[in-house]
Amino acid sequence: MTSPLPLLAAGSLRLAFTPLLNHFTQVTGIEVAVQYGPAGLLRERIEAGEPCALFASANREHPQRLLAQGKAATAHTFCWNQLSLTTQKNGDWLELLSNPLLRIGTSTPGCDPSGDYTWALFDKLEQLQQGRGEPLRSRAIQLVGGRDTVTIPAGELASAWILRQDLADVFIGYAHYGKALSGQPDIRSVAIPPEHNIQCEYQLAVLDDCQEVIALVEFILASEGQAFLAAAGFLPATFQ
Repeated sequence: MTSPLPLLAAGSLRLAFTPLLNHFTQVTGIEVAVQYGPAGLLRERIEAGEPCALFASANREHPQRLLAQGKAATAHTFCWNQLSLTTQKNGDWLELLSNPLLRIGTSTPGCDPSGDYTWALFDKLEQLQQGRGEPLRSRAIQLVGGRDTVTIPAGELASAWILRQDLADVFIGYAHYGKALSGQPDIRSVAIPPEHNIQCEYQLAVLDDCQEVIALVEFILASEGQAFLAAAGFLPATFQ
């Protein structure tokens, strides 16, 4: 393949994939043209026929669907993530979510796996104690990751920008962003305990099993690629 590899990748991978792909190109000479977006909407673009050699999804559902449709040749789990809260308020995770006066921002279920994982968190809390999760679902404001949600300015972290724009008081999103937020004094990342958290599985779907794509997949799965993901706050492919 002489033209750059067309890669569609979940937006949450941008901080890890930017240096990872640059290094991959440096060591192999293989160029990659990456576009980022909500994984659910990216999958729809693939199903509609948009050229894509490799799809990096923030969940396993979309790659597995492409496999079932015969559009993908193989799928590979390449890292894991969890959820956390981002806020300017005080309190632990449960105090923040339980406060009915606080506005809860989320991504969009169906379009973006982050929203799906957040809804799974609400379900888990409802199972833990009836009446705890359902109110969160009704209070949630779907601010990003949808077809008509807000546009985050380039270079901004969505959760921090949303809080500073006073669109929400608490944002539920991916835990790996805690690393990038650690240097921002007005924003804090609040952990959700493992026993209550959601395990977010990221998968690659190989749509063109040419030599160059296989080389990229092997690079991401090998120790060098995994190091870039770990540096951005992701959990390794071997997490589970």
